[in-house]
Amino acid sequence: MPKTARALRETGIMAKHQKIRLGIIFGGRSGEHEVSLTSAASVISALDPDEYEITAIGVSKTGKLASVAEVRNMLPPQLFSRIRIFPQSDGAGGIKLKQFFLSSDQPELQKSPKIIFPLLHGPYGEDGTIQGLLEMVGLPYIGCGVLASAVGMDKDVMKRIFLQAGLPVVPFRTVLTRDITKNLDSLRKSVSRELGYPMFSKPANLGSSVGVCKIHSEKDFEKSVRHSARFDRKILIEKGIDGRELECAILGNDDPRASVVGEIISAHDYYDYGAKYLSPASRLEIPARIDEKTSEEIRELALRSFQAIDGSGLARVDFFLERSTGKVCINEI
Repeated sequence: MPKTARALRETGIMAKHQKIRLGIIFGGRSGEHEVSLTSAASVISALDPDEYEITAIGVSKTGKLASVAEVRNMLPPQLFSRIRIFPQSDGAGGIKLKQFFLSSDQPELQKSPKIIFPLLHGPYGEDGTIQGLLEMVGLPYIGCGVLASAVGMDKDVMKRIFLQAGLPVVPFRTVLTRDITKNLDSLRKSVSRELGYPMFSKPANLGSSVGVCKIHSEKDFEKSVRHSARFDRKILIEKGIDGRELECAILGNDDPRASVVGEIISAHDYYDYGAKYLSPASRLEIPARIDEKTSEEIRELALRSFQAIDGSGLARVDFFLERSTGKVCINEI
């Protein structure tokens, strides 16, 4: 496991008063931009300012490097004393993001971060793209590598890998958005027979329940799949499970460890965007109130799923525990 700056100083590996120079990248182009801002604020708040020198690197909704003024609008004011904002100059004269990652003698870059914490959610960040850029310029970063990030973002590819590894997943069908209009009737009939109601439609490459719809009956089908298709070129249609929603964290590399299992108690019918981020009635129970056998099964499946996609660093694995049968299924990693 990675050591803290304090532990490294005590062992003499780091200078006595040296802080870890950490860059936090957040914001981004995806539909989860606002969620990323929340993650960045949470991480910055949790870090010890005596151990970390934090550089905030904001990315706008258009995918451009955010100015100082824009970053200040992206984070709570009480965090400003904990961070330095990149770039130091504002407006069009600011340093380009590409320059930031490359070696330079410019004064603005002399305190560039030595390790990056990508907190971009969804496409253009969580999907291996920023990880690939960091690999190319040789900057170490926190979290999964290019392959695991890409596979973990694409629910279709992820679930197919899980199936190949013998892991239990919710029955699903993948549909290209281009085929929805011309094959809508046949699609509705076939998935109704195959999956039954209720079912869910969701973008293949997005998180935070953005674009997810619960389909209660045939009359909801077209509206739901068309809504999900607004966010991606392919969508998943999944069988609805009457189950408890559980999750397990993974930390490590070649010998990862699983956390205790937690349970999501949703304020809504299912854990949609509003229940996750807007409703104070949603909560987590940690540890989950489940028996030891089920807990061990979930922790083992979490580790196996992490290894199946060649994960590293950290991840969270989401599960369903079917109420009627006690069967455990992996939702996603």
